[in-house]
Amino acid sequence: MANHNLCHVITLSLLLLLFVFSSTQQQQEEEPPSTIVSRFQHYLRINTAHPNPDYSSAVDFLLSQSQTLKPHLRHQLLEFVPGKPLLLLTWPGSDPSLPSILLNSHTDVVPAEPSKWSHPPFSASISADLKIFARGSQDMKCVGLQYLEALRRLVASGFVPRRTIHVSFVPDEETGGHDGAERLAASGRFREMNVGVVLDEGLASEGQDYRVFYGERSPWWLVIRARGAPGHGAKMYEGSAAENLMRSVEAVRRFRAAQFDMVKAGERADGDVVSVNLVYLKAGTPTPTGFVMNLQPSEAEAGFDIRVPPNADPVALERRIAEEWAPTSRNMTFEFKQKTPINDMFGKPAVTAVDSSNPWWTLFERAVKKAGGTLSKPEIFPAATDARYFRDLGIPAIGFSPMANTPVLLHDHNEFLSQDEYLKGIKIYESIIRELASYVEQTRNDESRAEL
Repeated sequence: MANHNLCHVITLSLLLLLFVFSSTQQQQEEEPPSTIVSRFQHYLRINTAHPNPDYSSAVDFLLSQSQTLKPHLRHQLLEFVPGKPLLLLTWPGSDPSLPSILLNSHTDVVPAEPSKWSHPPFSASISADLKIFARGSQDMKCVGLQYLEALRRLVASGFVPRRTIHVSFVPDEETGGHDGAERLAASGRFREMNVGVVLDEGLASEGQDYRVFYGERSPWWLVIRARGAPGHGAKMYEGSAAENLMRSVEAVRRFRAAQFDMVKAGERADGDVVSVNLVYLKAGTPTPTGFVMNLQPSEAEAGFDIRVPPNADPVALERRIAEEWAPTSRNMTFEFKQKTPINDMFGKPAVTAVDSSNPWWTLFERAVKKAGGTLSKPEIFPAATDARYFRDLGIPAIGFSPMANTPVLLHDHNEFLSQDEYLKGIKIYESIIRELASYVEQTRNDESRAEL
C-alpha cells in the first residue's frame, strides 16, 4: 500500500511538472509581438548618445530584464572606468569546463540631429508600415535585446546549454571601445570566462541574404602637419605651409580615388581596400569675426580617417605616408592619433576562418539555415567594432546583425528597423545560441570510429 501511495505521489509530481512546463512554453509562444517590441522600444528610448550617455538607466533596464530569467541567468556589474558600467550576464552550462560562448553588444549610440529626422530619434516611434525609428535601432541595441529575447525563448523551451553562455553589454564602443570591450578583453575576469567564440555586430543587408563578417579594417587616424614662413596674403612663393599641405591632400586624393575605383568597378568589396577620408582641415589666423585675410599662415594641418584591411601591406602604406604624403623635404610631419595593428597578438592576420577548418563557423552557418535564413559571402567589416579586441587574442569572432531587406542606416538620419525583421532576428539568434551552446567537440576516437 505504501509503495502504491508513493507511486501515486510521484505520478502526480511528474504531471504537475509537465503542466508547469507546458504552461510556460504556451505562455512564451502566445506572447504577443507587441509585448516583445515594446521592450525593444523601452531600450531605444534610453538616451545613451555621446557625449553624455545615460549608461545607468540602460543597465538598470537590462538588469530588470535579466531578473525575469532567474535562476538561469546570473549577473555581474563591472566598472573598469568610473561611470561606465559593463553588465555581464551568465547562463552556466552543464559542462562549465568547455569553452564558453560570448554574445557581445554595446549600449552607447552616436549623437543624432533631431531636426534632420522624420521622427524624434529617441522616441522609438512605429510608422504605419511598422518601421521602428530610433537611434540605435540598427547600431546595435537591436542585437542586444535580440540576445535576451532568444535566451527567454530557450529558457521557456526547457533548453539546457552544455556550454556556458555569456552576454556582455559594454560601454563606449562608439568612441573606440577603450573603456569597455578593450578593458574586458584584457581583464582577469575575461580569462576566467574561457571564451571559445564571440558574436558581435554586423550590418544590415538590402537583399534577402544576411551579411556576415569575419574580420575588419583597422583604424589609422592620421594627422599631417605642414610648416612654413608666414607671408603677406598677396605674395606667391614656394614652400608655404598651406601650399605644402594642399599638395599632400592632392596626393591622398589620388590614392583614395584609385582604391575607390576598384570598389566601383566591382573588383573589390568595401572592406578589401584601404579607405581614406579627409575629416578636417585647420589653418589660418583667427579673428573675432573670422580669419585674417592678408596673412598666409605658418602652420596648417589635416586629419584623415584611414581604414586598413587585414590583407594590406602596412609597411608599404606607412612608407607612402612618410615619403609622399608628409615628406620632411617639404617641412612636413605626421602622427597617428590611433593606429590599430592588422595582426593579432600571435602575429597572424586578425581574421576568423569561415570554412570547415573552424567548427564554430560551420555551426553558425547551419544554425542560420535551420532558422530559415541565408548568408551572403563573408566580408571584411568596413569600419571597426569591439570584435577586434577578441580577435586580437586569437579568439574566433563573427560579426552578425540579422537585418535583411533593410537599408544600411547606422550613424545616419532616420535610422530604423522594421518590426518584422526585429522579430525574425530573435528566432535566428535562438537557433544560433542553441547550436553553439550544444556543441560537443569530437575526440580522435570518435573520428576514428566515424572513419570505420
